[in-house]
Amino acid sequence: MEVIIKEIAVYAAQFIELLAVIVILFSSIKAIIRYFKDISTKSTGFLPHISIRLNLGKSLAIALELLLGADILKTAIAPGWNEIGQLAAIATLRTALNYFLERELKNSNPKGE
Repeated sequence: MEVIIKEIAVYAAQFIELLAVIVILFSSIKAIIRYFKDISTKSTGFLPHISIRLNLGKSLAIALELLLGADILKTAIAPGWNEIGQLAAIATLRTALNYFLERELKNSNPKGE
């Protein structure tokens, strides 16, 4: 039974990582398309519209959460001290990235959405 659970956890972690990649890829392509449409229709320069940055930032925050979840699943199946230390470092970095990204999103969005 333990072997089956470990196999499920491995596949689940890989699937979640794939979802994070899809979210990043889709949102990046969408942001690039919107950016080029925005600069081609306006003469305001090359700075992206705030809504483009906010949507991309929200998607990246979701992807970071997915990747953290996948790392937790991977560590749950092989909980050696080395893996636990790596998870702690990864979780700290991703949490810090997510914190600053969320802060940037809140500061950039005057409506607080």
